[in-house]
Amino acid sequence: MSRRREVSHTSARSLLMTVLGEYVLPRGRPVWTSTLVDVLAAFGVEEKSARQALARTAAEGWLVSERVGRRVRWSLTPPGRRLLTEGAERIYGFGRDSGEWDGKWLMLLVSVPETKRDLRHSLRTRLTWAGFGSPTPGVWISPDASRQDEAGTIVRDLGLDKEAMSFVAAYGTIGDEDAMVAQAWDLSALEGRYEGFIDEFTGVHPACGDEALHAQAKLVHEWRRFPFLDPRLPARLLPHNWSGAQAAELFHRKHVEWRPAAQEHWDKLTGSAEAA
Repeated sequence: MSRRREVSHTSARSLLMTVLGEYVLPRGRPVWTSTLVDVLAAFGVEEKSARQALARTAAEGWLVSERVGRRVRWSLTPPGRRLLTEGAERIYGFGRDSGEWDGKWLMLLVSVPETKRDLRHSLRTRLTWAGFGSPTPGVWISPDASRQDEAGTIVRDLGLDKEAMSFVAAYGTIGDEDAMVAQAWDLSALEGRYEGFIDEFTGVHPACGDEALHAQAKLVHEWRRFPFLDPRLPARLLPHNWSGAQAAELFHRKHVEWRPAAQEHWDKLTGSAEAA
């Protein structure tokens, strides 16, 4: 699944993946179509769209169906379990304290002629998703030197490895490091997204299991975009009172708070479906 599609947060299929990761993956058991359709309906997804999302997800190899009489139930395939397990690690681990930064930058120099626009677009898209920023054309930077292998894979995949060069070094005495960061990443737009997340969930207090299940799924669904939008800069490079830190604290606190009631209600739904 491409990262661009992973970030798309309005589609029935994307919502389905959130529900599968949050409720189906931990149990390792099949789930009936009716349960998934009913849960997605709480998000305004029509039954036809929910069934199409199931069919598309199965066609891509993440789910497999089994007919039991006149009913159908769904199980995650081994690739589907791996995909969602990796996604869970990324989602639940994102926003945790990453420790002190050593001050080293990874710099990638790679230029693509203007005439090769598709190639330029692919390079820009993939490096951006990998957390790189570009302060000036042909120059990509990251404060995480461990991303060098990922950058190498990207340029090799695009046939640019012979033209590319990388360096790991500290910022020098010429110019201003904060100005470079401001040129490389649009932190204002990202902060606006974080503030929207904070506004949306701060005052939410589910009163029952059904509300908790819906709130928990929505919380995870909205949060799962941020690992792909946020370059995860060290704290010293971020604006004062960075809203991303507040949003991360809110997400992890609410997730722990709502989880018992949400998971208990899911078990009730699946138990009722088994008995039907």
